[in-house]
Amino acid sequence: MTLTSRTERARAGAEARRRVPPAAHAGWRPAADRPDPVALLQEQAATRVPELVPIRYGRMLASPFTFYRGAALPMAADLSATPVSGIETQLVGDAHLSNFGLFASPERNLLFDMNDFDETLPGPWEWDLERLVASLVVAARDRGFDRHQGHHAVHAAVHSYARHMAEYAAMRALDVYYSRVDAKAIEEYVDKRARPYLEQTVRSAAHHDTFHELPKLTEVVDGRRRIVDLPPTIWHPEWADPDIPDEAIAAYRLTLQEDRRVLLDRYVLEDVAVKVVGVGSVGLAALAALFGGGDPDDPLLLQVKEAEASVLERYLRPSTYADHGERVVAGQRRLQAASDVFLGWTRGKGGRHLYVRQLQDQKAGAVVAAMSDDDLTSWGGLCAWALARGHARSGDPAAIAGYVGDGDELADALADFATSYADQTEIDHAALAAAARSGRVAAETGV
Repeated sequence: MTLTSRTERARAGAEARRRVPPAAHAGWRPAADRPDPVALLQEQAATRVPELVPIRYGRMLASPFTFYRGAALPMAADLSATPVSGIETQLVGDAHLSNFGLFASPERNLLFDMNDFDETLPGPWEWDLERLVASLVVAARDRGFDRHQGHHAVHAAVHSYARHMAEYAAMRALDVYYSRVDAKAIEEYVDKRARPYLEQTVRSAAHHDTFHELPKLTEVVDGRRRIVDLPPTIWHPEWADPDIPDEAIAAYRLTLQEDRRVLLDRYVLEDVAVKVVGVGSVGLAALAALFGGGDPDDPLLLQVKEAEASVLERYLRPSTYADHGERVVAGQRRLQAASDVFLGWTRGKGGRHLYVRQLQDQKAGAVVAAMSDDDLTSWGGLCAWALARGHARSGDPAAIAGYVGDGDELADALADFATSYADQTEIDHAALAAAARSGRVAAETGV
């Protein structure tokens, strides 16, 4: 293995920029043979829990933005036809603005980072940034902001990505690895007009943990704590009964660090229920697992989620991992500054690929409906910062920085792309609505 200097890698990035200039990323025009987005969603539905598929469609129909959240596969198909620089990193795979937020590190410090890795896979770094900036314009429209405000959010995000990537490019590899976007850095970063929103989000994260969720999700029946049924989003189905197999827990335990196995061994599984979460992942098995520690005030709530092949695998290459739960966990560990102490993977009933993490651990995400244009711009900039940190940690920051440069060319191109793709998202959202009206798909809100 031959290593090259930061200068040489930056030069390679600049050469890639000459081959594929930033202007090549501008605009969006669907190909004549573009796949039907509704058909792609129906393909995904074929392997999902049938009772949950209408809830997925119902949530996607709520607005173009919620459609966008669930449409990672159609966008992956679209991005596969766009120019790329040839520089790869570990992709989040679904880097829209609602897949970033605050959470507590194992040291109980609040960090800002990406938080959904179902689609993670190595690939072109541009794909993550393009999915992020398009989500900003779609969200801006949902909030009633004008074109200028949407473009401003995109420019701020791209400049944030470029500025921080340049900083990481100049750092030692160990320093990049240890870098974090913590609560103090967030406060210093955001514009004063957006600070009230971010401060409220920080306060929300600080109180959003297992003990906060316990009264809402559980009740004591005959002296034993149980998860409450709140159909159609929380319930005890036959296929989750009586529990997660012992062998699945044993296999999961082995994917944890040794000290964390000791911690897990202090708990015993007491109840399992389906808990529908998100938009894009609705229909995949998603369970809430309640563990007890022997005392009423010592519970552990874990989330067990099914992992299928990344939507990017159709257009890039298959995962090198035989287990998609392991693929998700490995991608999360590469990209996140600090991962959940209970993050691991296993196989469930019927051979389902599963990954496991805490259900709530001081987490807080974007509430788009409450954002002003300043809030959206600040949040987008933070997302781009976290994305740059993850890409730098798992890829080559010098090469990416050499490609991005320090001017407005990439920001201008991606603002144009995001606007055009937001138009396409509205068209696709209308197509799903028409499919629901015609009976081609069944949709319900799941509320």
